[in-house]
This record gives sequence, C-alpha cells and structure tokens, in this order.
Amino acid sequence: MRRAGIVIASTRAATGVYEDRSGPVIADWLADHGFEVIPAAVVPDGPSVGAALRALLALAPAVIVTSGGTGLSPDDLTPEETLPLLEREVPGIMEAIRRAGAAKTPLAPLSRGHAGTAGRTFIVNLPGSPSGVMDGLTVLDPLIGHICDQAEGAKDGAEHNHGGTGHGH
Repeated sequence: MRRAGIVIASTRAATGVYEDRSGPVIADWLADHGFEVIPAAVVPDGPSVGAALRALLALAPAVIVTSGGTGLSPDDLTPEETLPLLEREVPGIMEAIRRAGAAKTPLAPLSRGHAGTAGRTFIVNLPGSPSGVMDGLTVLDPLIGHICDQAEGAKDGAEHNHGGTGHGH
C-alpha cells in the first residue's frame, strides 16, 4: 500500500488559535484513493514547513500534500521551502489547479504553489482554504494513480491497473 503525508502550513492552527479544517479533507481524499495516511504535520508558516517536508521525505511516501502558505503574505513561504526539495517540477499540475480555482474565485491565481517529484515522492502545494484544497484534489483525482506509477518507474501504467490509457495491453 502506498503511503502519503500531509503538511499543514498554518501558524494559527499550529498554535491552537483555530482548528485545521484542510488536513482532514486531504486525509479522507488520500484514504479514499487507497493511501495509508501518515498523521498530518501542522506547523507554523516558514522554515518549519521545510523541516516537516524533509522529515516526511525520510519516510519515502508516494505523495506529500501541503496546504497553506502559498499566498503573498510575508510568512507565506511554503513554495520557497518546497522548491529546493523538488528534483523535477510538474508545472501543468499547478496551472490546472489555479485554473480550477479561478472558476470559483478571482484570488486563485495568487497561489504560488509548486508540484513535482523528490525521488519517487510526488509533492503538491495546495492553498490553505478547504475550498481551495477541494479544487486541487478534484484536479488530482484522475491523475494521482498515474503520477505515482510514473514516479515509481512503471511504464504506461502496466504494473498497476488504474483504468489508464490502455497502452501495453
């Protein structure tokens, strides 16, 4: 079973000012997609995000989803903490997520998140709001199995049948 981790970048949630509502949405989505979910790390914005990502990468999960810290506030540093860890970026994922969000809010293009791979782990930065998270997960819905197959080195989804393209059958 593939494992997945979650990092919630929120100083207010990390300090108990309010309850994180995005982590449970992500955890449920990951479980629904067959992942064993590592308990979410809820950390303050800034360098703690990078530390949490590095700790999760040491566990070699198939997927890490972050939420929060992707805006323009001075402490919104999730993209800066994520980018140095990525070996390969997948900009089309973020373009699709911003496009999906823009259909609902004019603020979606302000999200500066990244998506890509670190080794065999796919990392994606989602916005901090539960609605922004749901928009992002909707984009990932038909892609996540194929992303994991490719990151693991599977050719054309032949090793794992996720109802893929049918190549190699």
